[in-house]
Amino acid sequence: MGSFVTEKNNYAHLSSRLSVSDAEPDRNLALELVRATEAAAIASSPWVGFGDKNAADGAAVDAMRGLLSSVNFNGVVVIGEGEKDEAPMLFNGEQVGNGTGAECDVAVDPIDGTRLTALGLNNALSVLAVADRGSMFDPSAVFYMEKLVTGPEAAELVDLRLPVKQNLHLIAKAKGKKISQVTVTILDRPRHAGLIEEIRAAGARTKLIMDGDVAGAIAATREGTGVDALMGVGGTPEGIVTACAIKALGGVIQGRLWPTDDDEKQKAIDAGHELGRVLTTNDLVTSDNCYFAATGITDGDLLRGVRYKDNRIHTQSIVMRAKSGTIRFVDGEHQQDKWEAYTR
Repeated sequence: MGSFVTEKNNYAHLSSRLSVSDAEPDRNLALELVRATEAAAIASSPWVGFGDKNAADGAAVDAMRGLLSSVNFNGVVVIGEGEKDEAPMLFNGEQVGNGTGAECDVAVDPIDGTRLTALGLNNALSVLAVADRGSMFDPSAVFYMEKLVTGPEAAELVDLRLPVKQNLHLIAKAKGKKISQVTVTILDRPRHAGLIEEIRAAGARTKLIMDGDVAGAIAATREGTGVDALMGVGGTPEGIVTACAIKALGGVIQGRLWPTDDDEKQKAIDAGHELGRVLTTNDLVTSDNCYFAATGITDGDLLRGVRYKDNRIHTQSIVMRAKSGTIRFVDGEHQQDKWEAYTR
């Protein structure tokens, strides 16, 4: 009897230690969020390759909003689609969740890579990130930022203020590679012509992508993807979503706001931002209590896309919880007729 009581008391202590308070997002939230990214990916998948990115995005938004309404949290979209208009977007300031439980910041991108989806190209994802309320950087003043992302091996060595060549050699040394074996993902944009030349002149390879720098950034932190770093100017909102993932993955994202004109510069100054300051992972998301979920829409470096076989829909997702450092790959199999009836 004594040993039973001791064992029971030990279990009670363990349960208390592992419990999450009502003020914090619950550990089960990660697996609830992946239901929303699965729904968005499946809803957009019939539009893959049909050339209509707005139709794909609208389907994904509707599906994600519907699933999020059933999740136990009190969320506010701080990174969404800007001001609400006639489009069925998840807009900044929108309340999501069922209103119970923890108060959270929410970053949504029902399709990261709408053009990729429309054209049937690789690396389109449905993405969702959640963190404690007030912990996500407000990107509203400046839409673009210069970014540097790499994995944990070189995370403490690189610095966005250093020359490109020096950062690449630091990454190569940290990974035990020749510089000619280092691959850098970069968005294929005219603004990057000089950067691409610098990377190649340093002796490293480039991997140009049309869109989807969330997938590209995460691939830069993962082994086996063939990518060692992401560099260049991309969306500030995507940088914050990426920071939530990196909190769980390890590695680093560094960013520097990149205003496109004088008006945007003034907006940044008025918002209290210090132009030229290098923002770190912890600046972009201050809380370690954050979650990230993504589901593949099309095949890519990180995940397989949505596939159909007989009456089944197959999805692949990644789910991360930064507080525990847990990363899960989730292979979903959904019965198509039940799924369609459920979503109706």
